[in-house]
Amino acid sequence: MSVSAVPASVPTVELFPSLSSEIRSALEDVIPLIDKTFPIPGRFKQGLPGDVAELSRLLTSGRGDRGESYLGKPPLLSAYLRYFLPWNLYRLCRLLPSLDLHLAAGDVVIDLGSGPLTLPAALWISRPELRSLPLEFRCVDRTGAVLDAGKKFFSGLAGEGSPWVIKTIKADIRKDLEIRGSRAALVTAVNVFNELLGHIPHTATKALHREADGYAKLLARLAGDTGRILVMEPGVPRSGEFISALRASLADAGRPPLSPCPHAAFCPLPGGLHAKWCHFNFDTVDAPVALHKLSAAAGIPKERAVLSFLFAGITGSGDHPAEKAADAKPAAPFAGLPVRIISDAFPVPPGRYGRYGCSGKGLILAAGTQQTVEKIPSGALVNMVLKGKERPDPKSGAIVADVE
Repeated sequence: MSVSAVPASVPTVELFPSLSSEIRSALEDVIPLIDKTFPIPGRFKQGLPGDVAELSRLLTSGRGDRGESYLGKPPLLSAYLRYFLPWNLYRLCRLLPSLDLHLAAGDVVIDLGSGPLTLPAALWISRPELRSLPLEFRCVDRTGAVLDAGKKFFSGLAGEGSPWVIKTIKADIRKDLEIRGSRAALVTAVNVFNELLGHIPHTATKALHREADGYAKLLARLAGDTGRILVMEPGVPRSGEFISALRASLADAGRPPLSPCPHAAFCPLPGGLHAKWCHFNFDTVDAPVALHKLSAAAGIPKERAVLSFLFAGITGSGDHPAEKAADAKPAAPFAGLPVRIISDAFPVPPGRYGRYGCSGKGLILAAGTQQTVEKIPSGALVNMVLKGKERPDPKSGAIVADVE
């Protein structure tokens, strides 16, 4: 069975919409706020790009040179606050507006590996409707200095009178972690597991899956019965494999995927060495100008942001993206197949382009002219129509979707 795109009257649903003017303005103000909150002498500012480059090395190729409390060192903490914090805020602010968090007055949010309170700050910036709700945040990190910095930064961001209660907890993220108090309406972990599991060899798939199962149990235990779970990781193959394994374990624990998956069936992208992986990218043209300048000075410019993520929880009627997408059907009935676009556009012989997509029927290859395919944004949720005879792609085995 071949697949073709639905008529243009059926809208796609974007996962990473462009920043609103309010959010963009708030992000532009972040770097001046950081400079005001954590001033550094002028003579040390010249060394900031080099500190950023060194911290980037320690987080990637130089993992073995990095101590457990590396952010306790002032130059590295300064680099993190001025470069990695704003970029992580930007990524989250592109994602969070599209997620149905189900937060209400009095709810608890547990943020694992909170660092300088990146997740609470991103929520404050990108979800202004939550600012008036009394929420309690329990922010866990192993480095006290970075948590203290985060409290100062968030205080400057939210100002006086915020109804949000911020509690910091200095602790390692372990599978037996205990946190006092009621279970959470939302449990989050942003860029945590790539650091915790970086020691596992890339070929040790079984070990990675065992770790994913253990951490899924931790996340499910911390979340309330109807609580939701958000995990965001770098958009690299290893993280994609971990996300897929975590997805399966959370589903077994009664926490099926809500996003980005358009279905709760078996994941067609389990990852592994040389395998495709679930990840998303978007351009960064609306990121703060000062952040782009610092990135260029450090020799690590970012024209695109890349990430993998999983949002899981108990579903209710109409909660799942596939059910919501069905509401967008035109009056004329058709056999709709919700497909999440999960890759860049790439050449597909002969003379066409394609993007991979995930669906309840498995992997989809949406193929057409370069102009047509490149108009479909990464992360878009698209309804497609099934018609004709099935035609698998000989390279990937994906069902070919002819995008007209």
